[in-house]
Amino acid sequence: MLSQSFSGAHLQTFDGVTVSADGKVATLTLNRPDSINALSAPMMADLNAALDAVEAGPFRALILTGSGRGFCSGADMKELPRHRTQGAGHLLERVFHPAFRRLRDLDMPIVTAVNGPAVGIGMSLALMGDLILAARSAYFLLSFSRIGLVPDGGITWLLPRLIGAGRAREMALLAEKLPSEKALEWGLVNRVVDDARLMEEVQSLAKRLADGPAALPLARKLFWDRESHEAQLAREAEAQQKAGMTEDFAEGLAAFQEKREPIFRQK
Repeated sequence: MLSQSFSGAHLQTFDGVTVSADGKVATLTLNRPDSINALSAPMMADLNAALDAVEAGPFRALILTGSGRGFCSGADMKELPRHRTQGAGHLLERVFHPAFRRLRDLDMPIVTAVNGPAVGIGMSLALMGDLILAARSAYFLLSFSRIGLVPDGGITWLLPRLIGAGRAREMALLAEKLPSEKALEWGLVNRVVDDARLMEEVQSLAKRLADGPAALPLARKLFWDRESHEAQLAREAEAQQKAGMTEDFAEGLAAFQEKREPIFRQK
């Protein structure tokens, strides 16, 4: 943690995340713009610490967004080779799942401001919002198959419920970009807003939620089937553990690092 203050609009600043306050609304901003906010293990620890600050404050709504030119580019690819021995599934459960569970169980509505690309587990994170607003320039991408992995972060539970199983499979298997306008058409996001107006619109909605009744946190939780969500997190981790041990994953990582197309041998 770099600094701490509860005065004015500034709440706390961490290495990879900032939290600001505007009345009853907290804004949690992923803050590694040089990597388009790629999620590293230290950044996930910062995210959990930031949620501690939010839950300790007087807040009744949370905005989740990213700094710079994008929302989140996914997991930090530079870290993945170091975790191959432990396995990708164990990494999910140890590093990523705790924060996703906390967002699921948060006692306040969440509004996601997707200010640019939301990729891989970064897309999973974006979809944790109860209301999702996207900048017109934003896009969504399930990039896992490009490196020989399976979708994770609970996306295989969330995505079919938002856009249907057929479209969810299409995104997972083909790994094609979904522009914000088509995301709106498919029901993935609630609104698409001009880039310059995104945060204004998001803040307006968050303040409206923060001024709402005490029933709103109860209502948001009714849409989560915690038992089936937990079961799907476990299934994803198991599948990711297997995928992460394949030669195709090693090839996918190498191709990413060498900036070339992978040649998968399905072994």
